[in-house]
Amino acid sequence: MESSVITQVQKEDVQVSPKTGQVSRSALKQPRSCNIFKALFCCFQAQDGPKPPPPLPPPSQQALLDSQENGTVVKQSEPSLLPEVKAQDQGKICVVIDLDETLVHSSFKPISNADFIVPVEIEGTTHQVYVLKRPYVDEFLQRMGELFECVLFTASLAKYADPVTDLLDQCGVFRARLFRESCVFHQGCYVKDLSRLGRDLHKTLILDNSPASYIFHPNNAVPVVSWFDDVEDAELLNLLPVFEELSQADNVYTRLDQLRGH
Repeated sequence: MESSVITQVQKEDVQVSPKTGQVSRSALKQPRSCNIFKALFCCFQAQDGPKPPPPLPPPSQQALLDSQENGTVVKQSEPSLLPEVKAQDQGKICVVIDLDETLVHSSFKPISNADFIVPVEIEGTTHQVYVLKRPYVDEFLQRMGELFECVLFTASLAKYADPVTDLLDQCGVFRARLFRESCVFHQGCYVKDLSRLGRDLHKTLILDNSPASYIFHPNNAVPVVSWFDDVEDAELLNLLPVFEELSQADNVYTRLDQLRGH
């Protein structure tokens, strides 16, 4: 499948079972031939990215993996990925927002109409990354920042995603930024485990173009179509009324079911 050379996570059209959270491997498309951009991508991943940790089970199974102390079951705890909720965000739903193919599209290949050009060092050599902003992304982020506690969560490396986000989010919509090291490597994909955020899952949403990114929590997801360069795209604009409604929800599961017509 065509994918960003930066994301280094298989953002593929996959089939996900909402009951099991399992990715249907037969739905994965065959990889394309490696070219120079793919070679840079492989290099970027192998040399600069952390090695994937051993696969972890979904949260429902992980909760069963407790240690025992003097015959008493003791829950294994780990620090939350997010800091304490800020005063201005108290009572708001937390929305985790993806970067690549959701808000922007990036490439090592020169793009004449790039919105940003970000230098990224790979193996001691600086490469220019050309970034296109999705149509209506500025309006979308501004309104989302008014309605929600917004968190950027990307499977890309911080050395690329951080400067891109600096340029994209000049109004400070994102309260926190999470990168690849905060993902869980599961079934060959970098998964964004919402249970590690430190937020109530009934008040948490994720906006992502890749179903594989939220296979642990498909019922918290607002899917978005992948974007590469379509100047007529209005996906983010069309999603605003949906998020307007969700911002008032006491329970995102109930409200999402209603919006899906269940």
